[in-house]
Amino acid sequence: MGIQFQQVSKRYGGADAPLVVKGIDFIVPKGSLTTILGPSGCGKTTTLRMIAGLEAPTCGRILMDGVDVTHLGPSERNVSMVFQSYALFPHMDVIGNVRYGLDVSGVPKAQAQERALHSLAQVGLDGYAQRLPSELSGGQQQRVALARALVLEPSVLLFDEPLSNLDARLRRSMRDEIRQLQQRLGLTVAYVTHDQSEALAVSDQIIVMEAGGIAQAGTPQDLYERPRSAFVAGFMGEAVLFDGQSQPDGAVLLGPLRLLPRHALAPGPVRAAVRPEAWLVGRELMAGEALPNSLLATLRQWAYLGSFVELSLDTELGPVFVVSPEVDRDWRWGQVLALSLPGRGVSVVAV
Repeated sequence: MGIQFQQVSKRYGGADAPLVVKGIDFIVPKGSLTTILGPSGCGKTTTLRMIAGLEAPTCGRILMDGVDVTHLGPSERNVSMVFQSYALFPHMDVIGNVRYGLDVSGVPKAQAQERALHSLAQVGLDGYAQRLPSELSGGQQQRVALARALVLEPSVLLFDEPLSNLDARLRRSMRDEIRQLQQRLGLTVAYVTHDQSEALAVSDQIIVMEAGGIAQAGTPQDLYERPRSAFVAGFMGEAVLFDGQSQPDGAVLLGPLRLLPRHALAPGPVRAAVRPEAWLVGRELMAGEALPNSLLATLRQWAYLGSFVELSLDTELGPVFVVSPEVDRDWRWGQVLALSLPGRGVSVVAV
C-alpha cells in the first residue's frame, strides 16, 4: 500500500488559526517515488513532516502499509529522512555518522559497522569511512546523509529539498543517483522540492500543492501536458499565462495566434500556459510587415547560455520569454521578429 493520507489537515495554534494543510487525500504506492511539489508556503514540508511523525495532524488519518500511524512517533514508523542541510555531526567521521542511528538503537557494534560499510558502498563512498564531513564536497556529504538514512533499512524514505545546496551539475548527478538507488532497492520515497525540472526527472507521481490543498496529482507527463488548472499549467515548466478565447470550431485565439488545443474546450475565455521552448522564432520582419498566424515581437534582451539563448521580447500579448537553440543567429536589440506556436509546450485550460 505504501503511504496513504485520508482527509489530513494541519493547523498551528488554536481552533481559529488558519489551516496550513487542508483535508488532503493521496497515496504514495509502495516501491514508487512521489514528489510533493509547490511554491513556498503551500504546505509541502508540513505534509512531509507529518509523514515522518515530526508533526501530528490536526485531523485525518495517515496509514503506512495499511497500518494507522497517525499517533505514532518518528521512531515507531520505520521512516528515515534526508534533510536539506545534511545534518551531519562535524566531530564524527563518516562511518560514525552513518552508524549513529544503529548505535543509539542498541545494534551490536560489529553488526552496525558491517551495515554502515554496506550502506556507504551503496552510495559510492567506499574508502571514505574515516574522513570528517569537513573533508568532503557537498555532493559527498549528501551521499553520507543518504547512507545514514538507508542503513536503518526504512520502509519509507523521505527527502526534504535534498539538492538545494548543490550547484547545478551536482544537482543533476545526485538526482539521477537518488532515482537509480530508489529503483534498484524498490524504496517507497516521498520527495519534497520546489524545482519543477527536478520533480519531472525523478518522479513516478507528482503531487502539486497550492495553498494547503492538492491542485493536481498524476504522472509527470500528465501534469506537464494535461494540467487541470491555470495554476498547475503555469507552475509546471516555467510557463507564462496568456488570456485567450476558445472558438466554436475548437480553435483557441491568443491575439493574432490561432491554436488547436489537445483537448476539446467549450467556447469562451481560456488561459494558455506557454513554455519558453514552445515559441518558434521566425525571420526578422521589415517595417510594417506581418505574417499570418504570427505574433510581432521586439527583441529587448538576449543572453547566450552555451547550447541555447534566452530572449526577452515585447509583444501585444505582453512580455514573452523564449528559449531558442539558435545560438549562432545574429540577435540584435530592437529586432522585430515573427513568433509562432507550433503546438507542443502549450497547455490551455478553461477559466
